[in-house]
Amino acid sequence: MDFSINSINIYLYPLIAITPLNKKMKSTLISINDIARALGISPSTVSRALKDHPDISTETKRIVKEYAEQVNYRPNALALSLKRQRSNTLGLIIPEITHHFFSSVISGIEELAYAKGYRLIICQSNEDYRREVINTQVLLDNRVDGILISISKNTHDHGHFKDLIDSGIPLVFLDRVSESVETDRVVTADFEGALIATSHLIERGCRKIMHLASPAHLHVGRLRKEGYQKALLNFGIEARDELIVYCDNRQEVYQIKDKILALAPEIDGIFAVNDFTAIAAMQILQENGYKIPDDIAVTGFGNDPIAGIACPPLTTVEQRGFEMGRQAVEILIRRIEDPSTFIDFQTRVIPVSLEKRAST
Repeated sequence: MDFSINSINIYLYPLIAITPLNKKMKSTLISINDIARALGISPSTVSRALKDHPDISTETKRIVKEYAEQVNYRPNALALSLKRQRSNTLGLIIPEITHHFFSSVISGIEELAYAKGYRLIICQSNEDYRREVINTQVLLDNRVDGILISISKNTHDHGHFKDLIDSGIPLVFLDRVSESVETDRVVTADFEGALIATSHLIERGCRKIMHLASPAHLHVGRLRKEGYQKALLNFGIEARDELIVYCDNRQEVYQIKDKILALAPEIDGIFAVNDFTAIAAMQILQENGYKIPDDIAVTGFGNDPIAGIACPPLTTVEQRGFEMGRQAVEILIRRIEDPSTFIDFQTRVIPVSLEKRAST
């Protein structure tokens, strides 16, 4: 078998010079050709020894591997990707790296991706559509094998996702998805989570429940609003449009605090689309003399660590970001490695549970 292709410009870091064994080394690039010259054997023998080829003797393998380790040789990822037509690199685009949910997602992705021999390039859109488009191009330029993405809340045009599909790049949405692009998805049971959180408020005696909602165009926010409305319907409570207030982060809550405070005398519960919004609302209410949960009970969504140390600790929906990340990357790697194994796109739904705390 001819292994000569392995001798062509296969370099990697760190950059260490070939020298005789047990001699001091200086910085330069290392190649299979360099190892072959230093040991007085052919490049193809070096290549096969490094791959544990059965035609190579145990002693030769030992000598080659020990020398390769001494000079810190690593195969060049770019050269190997050109040979294999695969980079073994995945791309991830998320709205915020600092958000606990997304950091959990990253942990789940990394655990499985690295175990399967893939590296990960992480991009942050920072809730910016233009940056999201730039990120997709960056990942294409870096020849990733597939992309995982949670869309920004300011993304209305989904053409850049369709361009990825047209380029033959496998794409998996997680958490926030595009409804106009046919591909695989892994999502939270958002409707069910909102349903159980709102139902819990009603079971605790609340009848006038405000919903602090995400923008209407976001699929995840729409499902949580529908879950809230379904809970009211199940208990025979009229849904009031004026009690649905669109704000889904701390800054927006404070921007509309006058509206929240104006409605506060009429409500006895709040279901917020996420924990940060819920806690900001609690703080505004407490600053203005309302007691949580005696006057107004509050539930959130996500089970961020801050929920457990809020005052009072926040009742919230556990979202399981780690599991979402694992399942999303599992689907993506299967698409990359054996696209013929399953043709139909799938949507996996991660189940939720309610973490009951003192805010209700």
